[in-house]
Amino acid sequence: MAIPLRTEEEIVKLREACKLASDVLVMIEPYIKAGVSTGELDRICHDYMVNVQKVIPACLGYHGFPKATCISLNEVVCHGIPSEDKLLKDGDILNIDVTVIKDGYYGDNSKMYIVGNTNIRSQKLVEAAQEALYVGLRVVKPGVRLNEIGRAVQQYTEAQGFSVVREYCGHGIGDQFHSEPQVLHYYSDDGGVVLKKGMVFTIEPMINAGKKEVRLMGDGWTVKTKDRSHSAQFEHQIVITDDGCEVMTIREEEEKEGRISRFMVNA
Repeated sequence: MAIPLRTEEEIVKLREACKLASDVLVMIEPYIKAGVSTGELDRICHDYMVNVQKVIPACLGYHGFPKATCISLNEVVCHGIPSEDKLLKDGDILNIDVTVIKDGYYGDNSKMYIVGNTNIRSQKLVEAAQEALYVGLRVVKPGVRLNEIGRAVQQYTEAQGFSVVREYCGHGIGDQFHSEPQVLHYYSDDGGVVLKKGMVFTIEPMINAGKKEVRLMGDGWTVKTKDRSHSAQFEHQIVITDDGCEVMTIREEEEKEGRISRFMVNA
C-alpha cells in the first residue's frame, strides 16, 4: 500500500489546518447545554468555520453529507446528522467531529461532551474513550507495526469492560480527506505496514458501553449501536516524528492535563 510521507512544507500546512479544526471544538463547548438542538450547534460551527476562520467545512457535501459537522448523540456511534429536532437534554453524551480544509490541506478531530450530569456508566465510557486514544498515541513511533496501535487500544478498552467498534477506523489524511493507511482500533492483520517518519493519519477509536455490533440507519449515514448502548469517541490527527509523533490537533486543555503532549516521545 502506498502511504504518503509528508514533506516539511506539507506538515506546516497540515499543522495550520489542524489548529483551526481543534479551535472549533473549543469554541463550541459553551453552547452545549440542555435545550439546544444539534442543528443549532452545527450552524454555529459552520458559521465560525466559514466566516471567522475562512476555511471550508470538509464534511459539508462530502459524498452528499448534508451538514458541516457530524454530531453523534448517545447510542449514535458516528456520522450523526445534526437536526433541529434533536434537542439536548441533561445526561446526554455527544461527539462532535470537525474537519476543515485550509489551503487544500485537511485537519480532522473530534471530542466528547457531556450535557450536565450523566450516569456513572456513561461518564466512565467517555473517560475510557479518551484514554483509549491516548493509549494508541503512546505506541506510535517509527519502526512500530501499524497494528500495534489497534492491539494497545483493544487491550485497554476491553480491560475497562467496553467494546471496540470494528467497522470504522482511523485513516491517512493530507491533501485528501481519506487515504492510506487504514488505522484499525483492534488487533488485526495490517499487511506488514511499518510506521515511518512523515506518515500522517488519525487515531479515533469508537468504543461502546455494550456490545461491539453496530447498524447503519436508513439515512445512509447514521451509525448506531445494535444494542442501543451508548458509544463514545475521541480523535486526533498526528504526524510521525523521529522518536514518536506530533499530535497536531491537541487542545490547550489536554496539554495542561499532562496526559499527552504535542510532541510525544515514545521511546
